[in-house]
Amino acid sequence: MTAAHLLRRATFGPTQQEIADFTGKTASEAIDILINNATFRAAPNPPIEMDETRADFGQSYLDKPFDGGRNFAYTSYIQYWWIGLMTEQNNKPSVLEKLTAFWQNHFVVTSGTVLDYRLIFNYLNLLRSGSLGSFRDMVANVTKDAGMLIFQNGNENAKEHPNENYGRELQELFTVGQKDFSGNNNYTEQDVKAAAQVLTGWQVINYAKYNSSSTQVTFNPTRHDEGAKSFSAKYGNTIIAGVSGPTAGDVELASLVTMLLSHSETSKFICRKLYRWYVSANVTDEIENQVIVPLAAFFASSGNNFAIAPVIRKLLSSNIFYDQRNAGALIKAPSELMIGTLRLFGQKVPDMKTDTVAFRKMMTWLNASMIAQQLNFLNQPSVFGSLPYYQTGYTRNWINETTLGLRGSRTDALVYQSIEIKPGSKLGINVLGILSALQPNFSDVTGTPAITCEQVLAELSKNLFATSLSSQQKDFLIDSIMMMNSSPRTTWTREWDAYRAAPNDMTKQNTILWRTRALLKYMLRMAEYQLF
Repeated sequence: MTAAHLLRRATFGPTQQEIADFTGKTASEAIDILINNATFRAAPNPPIEMDETRADFGQSYLDKPFDGGRNFAYTSYIQYWWIGLMTEQNNKPSVLEKLTAFWQNHFVVTSGTVLDYRLIFNYLNLLRSGSLGSFRDMVANVTKDAGMLIFQNGNENAKEHPNENYGRELQELFTVGQKDFSGNNNYTEQDVKAAAQVLTGWQVINYAKYNSSSTQVTFNPTRHDEGAKSFSAKYGNTIIAGVSGPTAGDVELASLVTMLLSHSETSKFICRKLYRWYVSANVTDEIENQVIVPLAAFFASSGNNFAIAPVIRKLLSSNIFYDQRNAGALIKAPSELMIGTLRLFGQKVPDMKTDTVAFRKMMTWLNASMIAQQLNFLNQPSVFGSLPYYQTGYTRNWINETTLGLRGSRTDALVYQSIEIKPGSKLGINVLGILSALQPNFSDVTGTPAITCEQVLAELSKNLFATSLSSQQKDFLIDSIMMMNSSPRTTWTREWDAYRAAPNDMTKQNTILWRTRALLKYMLRMAEYQLF
């Protein structure tokens, strides 16, 4: 259960083989692999044109002049590209995509506002490449990222008419947080205004400009406020001296980031969010004092200097992470539900380059399923990110009357393999394949006993739940769901042997599918399966 727990939390869900490979390793060994594998996955092939009716089908489009008429399609392909990376993993599970998703929900930029697919891809690449690096560098780089400048109107921030949007969100959402754990404000309106003054002068060139070959972020000294910027007592009455000339933007930004990271609440704010992402939404006084505060002190220490990877390593190897009370403490996001289900049951991801249409169909369905369940990667509903990551109740907010039914209908579709991604290939769970592999000497009906109901349940529920099923639950699943409260368990033996004797007989095949799909459908709708 320990290996499965780590892989469920550190990735979007493991395969059975990954769980087997990690079983027996120490936490330190396992986490080293998950972090080291991030390097392997750092520079995949870029997105390509996925419309098979176009002449440029299969070609990269990010290196071509901007085409605003294709913005929606090209942005969708970037989403598909990223969801594909989350799903396939190439047998090298990594913390990279799950951690990038954390940062993408932290430093929110939405494609629906930006409307330039080049900026969205560059922003995503910035997060992927920096997700395990320096938080100090990430704050500075995100601040002058073209996508963020457009999303937060930093492109319009000039000394004559300062725009305070990013100056506020930089503090409230990205660094110090609005309030400390006791509810005290961490900054003032004076600090918002002063931060906005520091950030004047940045501009985006060729934003959404038709036929432009590239975009660029520049600093315009004539738009920059060269005066001294005075901050409140929340920051020790810091004054950032005004600087002039072409380097003023970077010089003052570095001073601003240093000030923000020197605030005692910044490291705690980030570590608290990481704890809620990886461990539990329930941050009690005890957790704050015994887990968050020491972890934050390490994060901000001179020896670590806001390096992210060591904090992830420390958190994922901590006793509190593996505490049994935290098994099943989180409700799966739509990504963990959908991608995790596909990965656990061995769904292969079509190759984006060589099997593009099948790849597009699979990712279109996955993306649409997650959007319906209120998770829209790269296009969250607000600057705060997806609601279950910040509102009281946290991951419980993934579940309501509407989304509960949608979660069930989407996993049902995987059980019944109702989505065709190419001729002869359907998305979902190959139940017959799983059970046929479980049966020793499949064709030797008379000489080798049939697999039992108990074995079927054990195989289909292997590593499925974050907590163990009781014997009463197991009996209910077999007798009431699989055997439909109408047949003894010995009936299964006869039906399975009949199928073994004539595996191409559709009537016999459908009998097996009828029972086992009913069982699997029920398990994937269980409350226990919504937890991880």
